[in-house]
Amino acid sequence: MLKLHFHGAARTVTGSNYMIETDTARVLIDCGMFQGAKTETELNYRAFPYEPRKITALVLTHAHIDHTGLVPKLVKHGFAGLIHASEGTRDLCGIMLPDSGFIQETEVKKLNERNAKRGLPEVEPMYTMDDAMAALNQFETQAMETWFSPAAGIRMRYWNAGHLLGSASIEVEVEQQGKPATRLLFSGDIGPNHKLLERDPEAPQGFDYVICESTYGGRDRFERAPDKRLSLLAGELTEAAKRGGVMLIPSFAVERTQEVVTDLISVMERGLAPKCNIFIDSPLANKATAVFRKHAKSLEGGAALARAFNSPLVKSTESVEDSKALNRFNGFHIVIAASGMAEAGRIRHHLRNRLWQRSTTVLLVGFQAKGSLGSLLEEGAKRVTIMGDEIKVAATIRRIDDYSGHADGPELVQWVKERLPVKRSIFLTHGEEEAQKALAEDIRGLVPDDCIVRPRLDDVYDLTGPACALLAEETKPRIDPAQVAKLDWNNDLQSLILDINEELKGAADARSKAVILRRLRRALADGTTGQAGAGQE
Repeated sequence: MLKLHFHGAARTVTGSNYMIETDTARVLIDCGMFQGAKTETELNYRAFPYEPRKITALVLTHAHIDHTGLVPKLVKHGFAGLIHASEGTRDLCGIMLPDSGFIQETEVKKLNERNAKRGLPEVEPMYTMDDAMAALNQFETQAMETWFSPAAGIRMRYWNAGHLLGSASIEVEVEQQGKPATRLLFSGDIGPNHKLLERDPEAPQGFDYVICESTYGGRDRFERAPDKRLSLLAGELTEAAKRGGVMLIPSFAVERTQEVVTDLISVMERGLAPKCNIFIDSPLANKATAVFRKHAKSLEGGAALARAFNSPLVKSTESVEDSKALNRFNGFHIVIAASGMAEAGRIRHHLRNRLWQRSTTVLLVGFQAKGSLGSLLEEGAKRVTIMGDEIKVAATIRRIDDYSGHADGPELVQWVKERLPVKRSIFLTHGEEEAQKALAEDIRGLVPDDCIVRPRLDDVYDLTGPACALLAEETKPRIDPAQVAKLDWNNDLQSLILDINEELKGAADARSKAVILRRLRRALADGTTGQAGAGQE
């Protein structure tokens, strides 16, 4: 028996979680957190679709939270096996997972304070900092390009994926009685060309199955050489300086922040843009920088990174009080804070305080999952709700694709070409539906059409035959597949509240406001879509 389960990153970009199942073992590839719309993020709090105690081993591709964020929860609920990772991934998880646990505790504490006022019961955090620290005891590091066996009958080895410090694609061989071993390759997240700190991706060729990410499928970013990237960044800085306010950069604390700061200092030192203070408002980013310095010799731009973080223009905050004090700064300066999709962390406070100011610039430097605050800003929202407050968006919203940690469409196609021949199937994962369809079209001809598979969340495939077969009786989706990577009811609710407030503000007088409210109440009482009573006032 050989089965492959897709319990995350299936027609969506986050929540990476696959399982290889044989007669004697169950090995997970990644155990990531879902991010984006509420319908998906609620999956983080539900039970796993498998019994953690029955998992033999966990193998990680890299440290990003959408690939590792549920590891402490897995351990908390009974997983006792080894967690295999590269040295870089282990070092980054050593700071990222405890930080995630601290965030869970902090957010639940605030929620319970609100619940107490509302007469609602207390809730428990998904996991705590102590849970994360306990999970770290189960890590075992593996060298690149060296075989290891996470379970009987299965051997694996890592290949540099070029996405993040320690990131890897995973080559897998599964013994099959009386037949040659079945060979699989999990791409992990594939890095782009010209990535500042990482070498280009590597992996062998000739597999039965390839599981390939598709984040930017069909999208050609026309990637620029380093000098062109710096020129583009300098232009954004120059325009932001003219507006005279803060430039807010929502950024993942790990690697993205280090890359952006390195380039910011480079353009300022070259005189390509005005010099200004750069505040890194993220304790996690500061810890991550120390890890990157430790591994500087293995990084392509390690020397430039070290020089940038020694600049007197780069300043770090630690305490909440330090973070709040940044709101008192006027004039042109830069604040970089997590998270990269503006879904949590200190960046939300800065956006709440600054989005309404025309002098503010928001520079997006990475992928924004559908339904996230970053995505709403990118799509041109005029008003957003942040921590319960309705905020007018008067700031200038800008985007630079060059800092994405993911290969774009043409680079993914090239990566697939270099893995050929693929004897059976290519599974497209870690991408939203339109991106997957585009990549499927672009690789058509490299493999037969019926060999390109786009699994849905919680699909299970039998890989023992001459072709993969969906096991419909074992596929038990936790949510309606149509709801994956879509704006959901919570997004609609926030949009509706903003629209109602706009209507009320635009009403001529108190009587007009009362009419609007009566219509809304009548619609709720009638259980209609809001048309009840039309024309009766």
